[in-house]
Order: sequence, then structure tokens, then C-alpha cells
Amino acid sequence: MPRSVNSVAKRARRKKVLKQAKGYFGRRKNVWTVAKNAVEKGMQYAYRDRKNKKRTFRGLWIQRINAGARMHGMSYSQFMGKLKANNIDLNRKVLADLAMNHPEAFKAIVEQVK
Repeated sequence: MPRSVNSVAKRARRKKVLKQAKGYFGRRKNVWTVAKNAVEKGMQYAYRDRKNKKRTFRGLWIQRINAGARMHGMSYSQFMGKLKANNIDLNRKVLADLAMNHPEAFKAIVEQVK
């Protein structure tokens, strides 16, 4: 019995990976074995960094809230503690946006918790 190979599927799989490697430098964009490894590594980085992005943004929000709170004579931890004590349920993303783009609204929140 002759050996059965599925060249159509193999070609499609390779074309898909080489298309994902578009824009890579040197042999990473057009040599199958090199491109396959580069694309796999890129996918690992993408998966990892989707998680890291959330951490990074939380840190940025905390810095912005801290800067806004210190302009009104409070530290970040004092401000967040008093927010919780006064049952004000605003998340860090919203507070950071207020501190940066709407300082008068942020000042009103700080005055309310003082």
C-alpha cells in the first residue's frame, strides 16, 4: 500500500506559521524551522504578557492615585483606607482617571473622606 501524505494540510500549516512570522528579521520570517520556533516563542510571550499587562496597569493607577492624594495632604494607604471606611466603592482605574483628568472631582472625593 502506498504511503499517504497530506501535502495540502502540511502546506497550509506552514503558510499559516510563516504568515504569523511576517515582519520578523532575517531567516525568522521565511525559513520554516526558524520561523516556527520564533512564532512559538512569540506566542508564549504574548500569553505571559497579557497577564503582566494587568499588573502593570494596576501599578500605574496606584501611582496616579498616590500623586493625587498627596497633593491634598494624604498618603495612598490613608486615602484607600478611608474610602473603604466610608463605603465609597470606586475602583483604582476610575480613581486614577479622576486624579489625572478631573482633579476637581478627585478633590471632592478627598474632602468627603477626610
